[in-house]
Order: sequence, then C-alpha cells, then structure tokens
Amino acid sequence: MPILSREGEYRRMAMVEIPAKSGHIMLYTLSTCHMCQKTKELLDNLGVEYDYKCVDHLHGDEREEAVQEVKAWNPRYTFPTLIIDNQKCIVGYRENEIKEALGK
Repeated sequence: MPILSREGEYRRMAMVEIPAKSGHIMLYTLSTCHMCQKTKELLDNLGVEYDYKCVDHLHGDEREEAVQEVKAWNPRYTFPTLIIDNQKCIVGYRENEIKEALGK
C-alpha cells in the first residue's frame, strides 16, 4: 500500500531487496495512463522498491518540479518515465529493457 512521504511522493514498499546494481528507482506516471499502471505492476511483480510520482495528481510548485524532472530525462514529456539510479531512463512500458536494467 502506498504511503505519503515528506516530499509528497508515494513510496511503494516491497518485500524483496533491490539488487545492488539497480540503486534508486523513480517512476513518473499519469493516473489515466494504462502503460504507467502496467509498469507499476511489473515493478511490484519483480519485487523491487521504488518511488513514484503521479504527476497529474500534484499541484503548484510540486507539480512544476516533477514536470521539470521528467523533461530533464525525457524532453518529449511522455509517460511512464522510469529513472534508474539517476543514470538510466526508460520511457514507456518496455518490460524486457526494465528487467535487464534491474538485473531480473
């Protein structure tokens, strides 16, 4: 179950540790995006811990900050946008690419 953190982002807690290779995982989504939901389900099924921001549910400065974060990695501003360890960006639902990047 997601819980609200101090920064206003939702954190999903998993029962399995993230492989050391994967580091921090951040997922930017839209509430109406089917591929975003599939990406969350994939991460849950892989048993990784990740943070996510549902950008269309944010307001004011928090939303603007999230928009700028997504555009910095994905100038086309499309969803889902997945950032792994502040080094790799995967745009869209790309199951095999996500699994490979996470060592799964």
